[in-house]
Amino acid sequence: MRRALLAVTLGGALLTTAACDDAETATPTAAGTSVPPSAAAPATTAANYAANTKKVCGQVETIFTADLKNFGTELGRMIAFREAKQAEPAAKAEKAARAELKKVAEKIRKQTATAQDPELRKAGAESAAKFSKSAQDTALLSKIKTTKDLDKSLEGLMATWLTPVAGVCG
Repeated sequence: MRRALLAVTLGGALLTTAACDDAETATPTAAGTSVPPSAAAPATTAANYAANTKKVCGQVETIFTADLKNFGTELGRMIAFREAKQAEPAAKAEKAARAELKKVAEKIRKQTATAQDPELRKAGAESAAKFSKSAQDTALLSKIKTTKDLDKSLEGLMATWLTPVAGVCG
């Protein structure tokens, strides 16, 4: 069970370094002088979204670590019950694990919808869709009976869940 939790929690590590550069640069004028960023005309560049992106990425990182830990806990319980041949509690834990994935999807969708950067909004929607799809996939968790199965089933999948947002935030 510990190994199952560890595997899921480590997936969140993809975003532990998700810190976006929030340095602003001055905009030069035609006369060659610089205008402070607050006085410059807004452009649609990532630099203009830096503070908001940093905030949203931080919120998503928290979702990936805290909420995926909840998923890992339920997944670990499911595996432990399956290994103990306790079908009913295993089924309840599987349902709870799927519910945790759904919560992660909803939270990612909600947090990234507040992003000013359209790329981050798009990446958030993509990650949320992948989490939602996995939450609805009854075969996904059903085939996980042991921690060895967990490694085979979720290792690559976790990367696909996290990659869209990690690509923008990382």
